[in-house]
Amino acid sequence: MRPIPSFAAFAPSLVLLASCVGPAPQRSAPAPASTPPRFVPTPTPPAQPAPVTTEWQYRPVSPGGWTYRVEAAGAVAYFGASAGFGVGNARLTLRCDRASRRVSLSRAGVGQGVMTVRTSYGATNWPATASGGVTAQLVAFRAASDAVLDQIAYSRGKFAVEAAGQDMLIVPAWAEVARVIEDCRG
Repeated sequence: MRPIPSFAAFAPSLVLLASCVGPAPQRSAPAPASTPPRFVPTPTPPAQPAPVTTEWQYRPVSPGGWTYRVEAAGAVAYFGASAGFGVGNARLTLRCDRASRRVSLSRAGVGQGVMTVRTSYGATNWPATASGGVTAQLVAFRAASDAVLDQIAYSRGKFAVEAAGQDMLIVPAWAEVARVIEDCRG
């Protein structure tokens, strides 16, 4: 018979065998039941109102109309609220001085410095001075041959006149304007 090995002979092998076994698996919580992802719409921002257009060509024309007449010194066109008005209540006046071959642009109201004329061709600054008389006005002068006058006459439907401290005046580019300019050149 063979001798039975003692436990002491197998002990080192048992220690090695025990180190080969990993830790017992831990039981984790059961996985939640799989549900398909829900579509959650993102909130739509409220509709923004259209921005207010501030460009002059998109604004409405100032109320009123042009009146044309020939005076001793030259042709005149008045823009105002009613037909048949004159210099006393005109908001804008285009006047020809035939003797000097100059065209004046007068805007009712007080002011000093620059009058900006905007047409579909662009903007031009005109030096202007205050003028007393029946009503306070801001007046700018141009030679009748000045190309800016053509830009006013042929502007697409309207042109604008600005002066410091006053609202922009947007007026139609009617035939009366072109007649004053042509009368002054002729």
